[in-house]
Amino acid sequence: GAGMSADGGGNIFLLDGNGVFDTTLNSSGFPASGDYGNSFLHLTTTGGLAVADYFEMYNQSTENSFDTDLGSGGTVLVSQKDSTGKLWQLAVGAGKDSNIYVVDRTNMGKFNSKSNAVYQEIPSALRNGIWSMPAAMNTSIYFGPKDFPIQLFQFSNAKLKTSAVAQTANSFAYPGATPSVSAN
Repeated sequence: GAGMSADGGGNIFLLDGNGVFDTTLNSSGFPASGDYGNSFLHLTTTGGLAVADYFEMYNQSTENSFDTDLGSGGTVLVSQKDSTGKLWQLAVGAGKDSNIYVVDRTNMGKFNSKSNAVYQEIPSALRNGIWSMPAAMNTSIYFGPKDFPIQLFQFSNAKLKTSAVAQTANSFAYPGATPSVSAN
């Protein structure tokens, strides 16, 4: 779907494809065997490459079985202020399951077998799923789903609005589109 994203501190963020996710967690909430299939990953480069944090869907086994993994899409890093003025460091991504996931880069949510412990999830927001990278500018995120117009989602109070506020007139066949933003 797309390449990885990195911040100024040398941290790498990516969406991982299908594969085993080890639901046996260590005392820090990380998979005991180090298996992170179908996860939203934060890798650190300090002292060597290692998983620093992650988010895994509660229904990861079902998504893996039906090939609706995150790895078909990419992630974009954004910073947004809420109504109190707090600056949130966020990562936004989506995959084949058509959901948009917004994670707090400082606390991604890890794995909870009962529900998604994620900053924000917008279910079924991207009809037909994503096989590309989103683009971001200011308070806007652009996704190019398969066989559908490019969708514009906007942040308000450090959360994405739950439906697109605009879209292109034309659709883009498989694999969809990878939008880009150019600005001075």
